[in-house]
Order: sequence, then C-alpha cells, then structure tokens
Amino acid sequence: MAAFFTFMQFSYSALSTAAVCAAALTLSSCNDSKTATAAETSSPTREVMSGTAAVAAEEDSAAAHAAASAGTPAPDPASIPASKIADAATITARPQVPILCYHQIRDWRAKDSKGAKDYIVPVEAFKKQIQMLADSGYHSILPDQLYAYLATGAPLPSKPIMLTFDDTDLDQFTVARPTLEKYGFKAVYFVMTVSLGRPRYMSKAQVKQLSDEGNVIGSHTWDHHNVKKYQGQDWVTQIEKPTKTLEEITGKDIKYFAYPFGLWNPEAIPQLKQRGMVAAFVLAEKRDPQDPLFTIRRIIASGYWSARTLHNSIVQSF
Repeated sequence: MAAFFTFMQFSYSALSTAAVCAAALTLSSCNDSKTATAAETSSPTREVMSGTAAVAAEEDSAAAHAAASAGTPAPDPASIPASKIADAATITARPQVPILCYHQIRDWRAKDSKGAKDYIVPVEAFKKQIQMLADSGYHSILPDQLYAYLATGAPLPSKPIMLTFDDTDLDQFTVARPTLEKYGFKAVYFVMTVSLGRPRYMSKAQVKQLSDEGNVIGSHTWDHHNVKKYQGQDWVTQIEKPTKTLEEITGKDIKYFAYPFGLWNPEAIPQLKQRGMVAAFVLAEKRDPQDPLFTIRRIIASGYWSARTLHNSIVQSF
C-alpha cells in the first residue's frame, strides 16, 4: 500500500511511455497528440483586445456560458421512472458528448518523463485550451444533464462538453477552478480519497467548496487500485467507504464513478450499481453495448496539445 501511494504521489514521471499508453488504453493509442497536430486546421480564436474592452468581453462571455450551461436543471437520475429510460441500443446510438479528462495542471519539470507529460498540462496551455472552448461556443454540462440526455433524450445546450478532473491534485483547485470560473464553466472532480489533505492534494474543505460552487464530486476509489483486480472486501474499501466519505464531505449523494486508468470489466458494473452509482466513465475505448451508461467515453487532454490541437481532437474523437 505504501509503495502504491508513493506511485500516486506525482510519480507519473516514473512511468514509461508504454505504461502511460496502457493506463489510458487508447486515447487513439497515445498518438492522438501527433495525429491531431498533423491534422491541425483553423479554429475559432479571440482577437487581441486590451484594457476595459477585454475585461468586459470576458465578463460577458462568462455570464453567457454560465446561463447557457445552467439551462433547465436536470432531474436526479433516481427520479426518472425506469419506463422512461431508453434501452442500451438507443443510448449507444445517441451522438456522444465530448468529455475531457485532466490530471495535473502545472508546468513541466526536468524530471517529468516524456510519457508523463501527456498527463501534465502546463498552466498557460491549460488556460488557452479553456479559452478556446469558450471562444468556440462550447457549454459545460454536468453528469445529471448527461444522464438525462443519454437515458431519455433530454435536450442539452448547444455544443455541450463535460470537463473532468481525476486524482484530487491541488492544482485542480488552485489553477483549474479559477480558470473555469472565468468562463462560467463547471466541472466534475473524481476524488481519490486516500490523498485528501496530503501535500499537493486537495483538502476536504476544498472538495466541499467545489461542490458548494456547483461542481460535481465523483468517486475515483480510495487509492486508485485497478477495478479489474477487486475481490471481496475490495468493493467496500475502494467504493463503499470512499463514497460515504465524499457524501459526508459534500452533503450530497455520490452517483458517478471514474475507473482508475480507465480500466473496467463487466463484473464491476453490478457492484457499482449496488453501491449507488448510476453511471461510470472510462477513457477512449469503445463503450460496452450492454451497459453504455457505465462505460461513458472520455479522452485525456494531453499536455502536448495546443488549443487548436485539442479542438481538432474533440472533433475527431466524438
């Protein structure tokens, strides 16, 4: 356990490129950054402004995005009658909503490996990526909205996108949160509870603040163990107890789960359902045709990507 937690304490730099690719599975085989870069085309950009005009434009943009993203509040999934929920084939056939997965938001260090940099987005690059989303007309949505859309065909705002953050890193609160606020975006934070309050990770108070501000807190297990290896008591340690912890912190039900490394198996799905989860998120591989709500696709926003490359990857991947 101690050795594994050492791994989680910013040891992405120790991963080889092959290990990173295995953890993320596809992200189009960890070569999306090269493919998307090669395929770069023009995308919406903001004209350079200065002074009060720039400030006013940013404030108007944030207000507009917040209003459009909010829309009509999505129903709690538990309130949707089973008879209203579409079958798996119908859910799978609906157009996918782009979902981005971020990990660390910080500048690269000399010790960071080439593979690790896929998971570490430099601060200015992150800010440009989020600005691009706003300038391109994207509106952030949250999991209840996504669930209602997939399960019942409920409408979404124009150009919906979901922003997700894994692993509880402190820079998600100190860097990502104010950047998203600037453009009126909300996000989903998948929390690994073993790290709460530890150096370089978020505290319980920060997680609660994110929740209170309208973001969604989801589960990412206790200590990031591979779900495919769970047996017996592991379901209590990795799912039940962390869920209870997060519910005590936020005062809200925890309904959404992200698989560590994006790895899952069919045996995990009934276990998650029994423990109150209504949907779960993988990475870039194909969805399970029997349980598409428990294999919702995301792509990792690579630290190598410019804002334009991210735009192209969103278009190509979804």
